[in-house]
Amino acid sequence: MVYRASEHRYDTMKVRRAGQSGLQLPALSFGMWHSFGDDANFQDSEKIILDAFDRGIFSFDLANNYGPGSGAAERMFGQVYRQDLKPYRDELVITTKAGFHMWPGVYGNFSSRKTLIAALDRSLQRMGLEYVDIYYSHRFDPETKLEETAEALDSIVRAGKALYIGISNYDGPQTARMIELFQQLHTPFVVNQSSYNLLNRQAETDGTLQTLADHDAGFVAYGPLAEGLLTNKYLTSKPSNLHLHWTNNFLLKNGQERALQKLKQLNDLAQNRNQTLAQMSLAWLLNNPTITSVVTGASKTAHLDDNLAALDHLDFTADELRRIDQIVKEN
Repeated sequence: MVYRASEHRYDTMKVRRAGQSGLQLPALSFGMWHSFGDDANFQDSEKIILDAFDRGIFSFDLANNYGPGSGAAERMFGQVYRQDLKPYRDELVITTKAGFHMWPGVYGNFSSRKTLIAALDRSLQRMGLEYVDIYYSHRFDPETKLEETAEALDSIVRAGKALYIGISNYDGPQTARMIELFQQLHTPFVVNQSSYNLLNRQAETDGTLQTLADHDAGFVAYGPLAEGLLTNKYLTSKPSNLHLHWTNNFLLKNGQERALQKLKQLNDLAQNRNQTLAQMSLAWLLNNPTITSVVTGASKTAHLDDNLAALDHLDFTADELRRIDQIVKEN
């Protein structure tokens, strides 16, 4: 059966601009970090991707290393794109990244010129694309000069293989230097994508958010629910099989019981707002005008619906924001 997108896909989606650039993204982007690997069911994956687009989520976030199995998520998305989404290419924002382990050898990691160009060629081939909308350096490379990384990304745009450039997991000072280099090169840099959520405030404390705001660029937040901590799953106990992303490992440094106390207090505040803890966590991120989009994953349509419901109530009172900070920043 030929897929036809919903005529109402843009009726309710909130769209946000990355600084003063021409790039606009849905408030929620669809992330394919996991659950879309070699062991995933294609029909299930196809359904949730198309359900997301039917609900106005036109931005799909990928990376060379997403799977499990490097390249697996891109291959799967490429199948869905060729079969269903190709007629809608001009509506889609398709992004990918290179920098974490992709293939054996010294060039399968980080952000050298050779790595970034080779990785993008692989991504384009897997997805069946002529270009991506945003291409990211996935992480800072301590062994490669930032000038080389910036010049490689700039040349990729000039070659027509990407429309915009992003960086990911770069801290405040690294972001500031990259912006300086991109300005010299006249590179269309638009966003930094980094881990950020109610509990993980590093993007605030290291200056990333302020740097982006000062330079009219955007921030894309991943890990908005801290691998499920900011949902109702763990309000009573933390299961032994919870695996936090490396950017969130510190959240349990003061012990499980202290973390659960914070979650319960945040949940009480969410209930007073007629939201779930997850919905309030997403709304809190989008309350910041520097944040262009929040990357969320989903394996069922119900997950999409729950996440999208957060967009119905993005406003916070000053008292609510103060209370959130008080809860989070307590030892």
